[in-house]
This record gives sequence, structure tokens and C-alpha cells, in this order.
Amino acid sequence: MKALIVCNGEIKNYCFYKKYFDSSKLIICVDGAAYHLKKFGIRPHVLIGDFDSITCEQYNYFKNQGVEIKKFPIEKDEIDTELAVEYAIDAGCNEIILIGAIGSRFDHTLANIFLLKKMVDKGVRGWIINENNQITLIKDNIILEKENNEKISLIPFSEKVEGVTTKRLYYPLDNATLETGPTRGISNEFTDDTAEVSIKRGLLLVIKARD
Repeated sequence: MKALIVCNGEIKNYCFYKKYFDSSKLIICVDGAAYHLKKFGIRPHVLIGDFDSITCEQYNYFKNQGVEIKKFPIEKDEIDTELAVEYAIDAGCNEIILIGAIGSRFDHTLANIFLLKKMVDKGVRGWIINENNQITLIKDNIILEKENNEKISLIPFSEKVEGVTTKRLYYPLDNATLETGPTRGISNEFTDDTAEVSIKRGLLLVIKARD
């Protein structure tokens, strides 16, 4: 089952995200992202957060629609997005997409990227997606589809990633080792409609990006 978590970061082109709503069985709204859900015209299954960034009007709008409310204290160890990820995992989701997870607060953006590690540890495929980027974290392999002439970047998440092998990318890697620091894995290109990336050891951020 796929979950879509809507966060309170930047969303510009609302039409872009329609396919993700259509393909998701569970839609979770994180706190002030209620603003985005109202603009989408979509009723989420659950509203999660400490509600320090949602307006009373937005809160009551979804409460009156019968949306499940999961309220947490402001003083807590997790950010609201992590609570939403945990909810989706507990619901049995094996794929989780975060939108609105990139914004002006770089600390929150980075924390959301690190949540991909939490998903990998639970055997869940996680994605952070906006209009220009698709970000995931792998510990084994992934097949990528070419859509809009994106660049492919491979960035070590662990100190070292071993056995990196790519197929159908312009700059090939064959059982290579990537380490944190050097930028060797940035801006590769598709040579076919699909490409494959596999690793033997470590954790690797795989990013499809376009300008």
C-alpha cells in the first residue's frame, strides 16, 4: 500500500501532484499542510501534528469533514513529519511519498531526507518529491524511469558505498566505491528509457533532478 504524506513546505504547481494522490491509498496531512490540502480540494484520511502551524479555520474545516485527528504535544522528540511516517508504517504501507517536504527551513528539509533512512530500516521505499526532484535512499537496487530528461545523481549517505553498479547511464560504474566528500556521482544521464542502480554495501541517495 502506498501512502502520500503532505508536508508544510513549498508546493508551486498543484496540478503536478495529481498522479500521486490518484495512486495513494492513504493520504496524511501534516499540521499546516492543511493549507495545501484545501488548495488541492482533497480530504485527507488523517491530520497529524502538534498543530502549531495550522489555523483554527483549517483545523475545523477538516475536523467537520470527519477527518481523523492525531494531536501531539508541542514539546516532543519527533518532528510532525516523522510522526506521519510512523503512522504510515504502522498502517502497513510499503511505499511512502513525501511532498511539500522541501522548503525554506533547510533543517526541516534535511531532517525529512534523513527520514528516508527510517523507512529503509523498516523495509519501506521512501520518496521525497517536488516539481524538480525525486529523492530516494537505497541499500540494494532500483530501476529508474526517464520522464523529462532528468539528471541522475548518486550521493553516498553512509561514509562509504561499495559495489556501485549502473546500467544504461552515460557515465557507467562497475562495482565502484563512492565515499562521502567527492562529487563523482553528480549529474549522470539516461541512455535509455530506464536505468538501473545497484549497490552491495552501504546506503546511497539516488536523485532524479531537472532544472
